[in-house]
Amino acid sequence: MRILVLAWEFPPRIIGGIARHVAELYPEMVKLGHEIHLLTVECDSAPLYEIVEGIKVHRVGVSEGHDFFHWVVNMNESMGREGGKLILAEGPFDLIHAHDWVVSDAAIALNYHFQVPLIATIHATEYGRYNGLHNHTHYYINGKEKHLAREARRIIVCSKYMQGEVEETLESPADKIDVIYNGIRPEKKRPIPPSDAWELRRKFASHEEKIVYYLGRMSYEKGVDLLLGAAPKILWEMGGNVKFVIIGGGRTDHLQRQASDLGIWHQCCFTGFMSEADLDKFQTIADCAVFPSLYEPFGIVALESFAARVPVVVSDAGGLKEVVHHRKTGIVTWTNNIDSLASGILEVLYNPDYAQYLVENAYQDLTRRFSWSQLAQQTEAVYQQVLSPS
Repeated sequence: MRILVLAWEFPPRIIGGIARHVAELYPEMVKLGHEIHLLTVECDSAPLYEIVEGIKVHRVGVSEGHDFFHWVVNMNESMGREGGKLILAEGPFDLIHAHDWVVSDAAIALNYHFQVPLIATIHATEYGRYNGLHNHTHYYINGKEKHLAREARRIIVCSKYMQGEVEETLESPADKIDVIYNGIRPEKKRPIPPSDAWELRRKFASHEEKIVYYLGRMSYEKGVDLLLGAAPKILWEMGGNVKFVIIGGGRTDHLQRQASDLGIWHQCCFTGFMSEADLDKFQTIADCAVFPSLYEPFGIVALESFAARVPVVVSDAGGLKEVVHHRKTGIVTWTNNIDSLASGILEVLYNPDYAQYLVENAYQDLTRRFSWSQLAQQTEAVYQQVLSPS
């Protein structure tokens, strides 16, 4: 098959989880014999055209807009023009695959103009992010999501939780939706030599301190404030020997004020953005990864920690409870409950042998349920279903 994929982020342009999803799924699709052309947005010095692990990547320029939504309009115009040229130059495509509403206008226009079947992956919904629709912006994005879901032949989501959400909030029939989990490349996470690990650890914590970290966006729905809220109890129980490392770009002023108000400032480290190479090293010296989300369609960060052999503590929000099996591959706590979160973290920190048991089970689970090669075969089956309906 020849597939035209539209995604507004792709390495080195990384905004959220879509970049990694696209960058790791489609090389496996290439291995299955498919020709993949990816339309995405130009970024820094990345070439406008290159082949990345078999993916033919076409980056388009986008004029700056007055705001994000104006920029999205300009991006879709650029993608639509480039996509049309590509289809005419390369010959017919079998399918168009759009990743989220941001690229929906271009994908739907190409679908209509060239009569190429459209598939959509919905990675999250506006309703879910904000626990409802509360203003004009929310309703606008929800409308775009509904339009994409309606025009797509099939909808792919990353968890059973998201299947229910798309059914309800985007008014999509259940039999139109396929659940295919996100995946991980565990071989990317390699232990570093003990001497290097010791030196790196000393940059973040003393010999006695445990390292507990959060990785992700600093947005409200990620629940970073809950981790900070749980920190005083954890520090009390652990005799003060814990360092909380908060990793991720975005504004952290409010979180730093919270840490100061709680009197835990000196036990916190806000790193800002951390490169993937540095993150891979850091994870090998951490004692516990915590993801206390209020809303989480899947939770690929949990898989990253599985691969790095770090025990995980998560909330039971959204797809996280599908990814992490409580007390088998990690600890699942109650959403928006500081006491439950603190207890879960302490359960890991108090019991190193038990934490190792969780780590080993979680690593094995990567092969069983989250291998990109298996997930690519599941994606291929959806493509075939669209092209050869029974």
